Amino acid sequence: MWLPEIKHFCPRTPVVLVGCQLDLRYADLDAVNRARRPLAKRHLQFWKSHLKKVQRPLLQAPFLPPKPPPPIIHLPDPPQCNGQGPAELFCTPLCADVVFQLLSGQKIFAHKVYLATACSKFYDLFTLELLPGEMNGDKPTQWSAGLPDPVWSRSLDGKREALNDPPLPVRTYGMGGEDGGGNSPLGWGRKLSDWGRGFVSLQIDLIEDPLTQRQRPMLAVQMDALIQEQPLRAVLEYLYTGHLNQSRADLMQIATIAEALEVFDLRMMVSNLLNKEGFMNQEITKAFHVRRANRIRECLNRGLFSDVVFTVDDGPVPAHKPLLIANCDWMVAMFRGSFRESFTRGVSLPGTSSSCLRAVLEYLYLGHFSPRPELDCMELLILSNRLCLPHLQALTEQHAVDELLASYVQGADVDGQVLLYLDIAQFHNATQLTAWCLHYICTNYNAVCRKFPREMKYMSSDNKSHFERCRWPPVWYLKEEDRYLRCKKEREREEEMIRKQHSKSKWCFWRPSSSPSSSSVS
Repeated sequence: MWLPEIKHFCPRTPVVLVGCQLDLRYADLDAVNRARRPLAKRHLQFWKSHLKKVQRPLLQAPFLPPKPPPPIIHLPDPPQCNGQGPAELFCTPLCADVVFQLLSGQKIFAHKVYLATACSKFYDLFTLELLPGEMNGDKPTQWSAGLPDPVWSRSLDGKREALNDPPLPVRTYGMGGEDGGGNSPLGWGRKLSDWGRGFVSLQIDLIEDPLTQRQRPMLAVQMDALIQEQPLRAVLEYLYTGHLNQSRADLMQIATIAEALEVFDLRMMVSNLLNKEGFMNQEITKAFHVRRANRIRECLNRGLFSDVVFTVDDGPVPAHKPLLIANCDWMVAMFRGSFRESFTRGVSLPGTSSSCLRAVLEYLYLGHFSPRPELDCMELLILSNRLCLPHLQALTEQHAVDELLASYVQGADVDGQVLLYLDIAQFHNATQLTAWCLHYICTNYNAVCRKFPREMKYMSSDNKSHFERCRWPPVWYLKEEDRYLRCKKEREREEEMIRKQHSKSKWCFWRPSSSPSSSSVS
């Protein structure tokens, strides 16, 4: 360094110190050698003779993730109707059409369809022939002259009296409006003193509704002194529910009235309770519900005791208000009295068919769903959502999925049908069917896009994002598979070229036997 000399001879000369070796990493030979060592090792491996026969690594196919399983359709528990089951319907007689008048002055309101389907005696009572002027000797003026003769006899076995005019059952009347007009045969009736025990007379009359306090035509049944109020209520409640309170103190009176009204299964249940054999009542109750379900099904098919007619796209469908309001809150709200449908016989239900409505009625009446071949699943799905029946909607979703799977197994093309079902299911709150359709489209995404590009293009943004997120095979797998196939094809091409080169190569001293030199030597 010349710094001391500069300071001594040139003290006023500025000194600039330049550092040229501040980065000492390259001055460390060990660090340089450590970085150079793997390169040298790799270079040496190239010249190793025993590595000449090492084959190229095999191509590994990309891993395909397993196909996600389809969602399972879960059936929720049947919802309990809010306060309008059979027992509550008897205590609060909404849409009652028959009244039992006792000699003590009490009135018990009930519904003909519940009593007639549970007891043959009441069925025969409600299908008796009513005669004009039977009770007062005068012909009623409310009867329309254009109607046929009032022959109303019908039985559950399908027998009718052979007359020229078609029979008119009692259920046809009593729906002429709240003013008692229309075609209601007010005053028509019949004496029942010689017909059976406990009954005095039967007559169609204007009765004040216990809930709306408005008069409307009802079937009034006059009972004799044998019938007491509380035992009769117990018998009628049994006909509604099939249940008997075993702790009642008036079991003997209930048995007497049950025997008079020919409710023999109830009479047998009381006898078993009195004999300490109540365990035998389970079979009686089971047989009661089976017999009643068969009669309700027949009333549905034939329209017996119907008090409302639903007008659908392909014709009218008779129904029964008591059975509807006992199992559907939507029907309770419609027939309670706040809407026009409470006071009219006809209710319009546009946008549905008779087969679809009958499936809903059978579900409400009997509690089970039995699809028929002519039933449209999506139409039933729309109607069940409209009537707020989530359990029936889940059953319909399950049936729709079963139909799609059956068609798919048989080799049918169901892609278009799945797209249609998806659109309807999302619009009508069918979440489980929506999930199944989305899963089907995700697992068959390429095929669906090829067949229906326009529909897939105009899908909602939520559906598109779901497809991008859940499609199978995923996008990364498709890219890896494409790269794998491309590399495999290139390697096959290289191997083919090497094979051709080996087939053309020859030994150094090899000559074909047909060469000219060999022929000259010989």
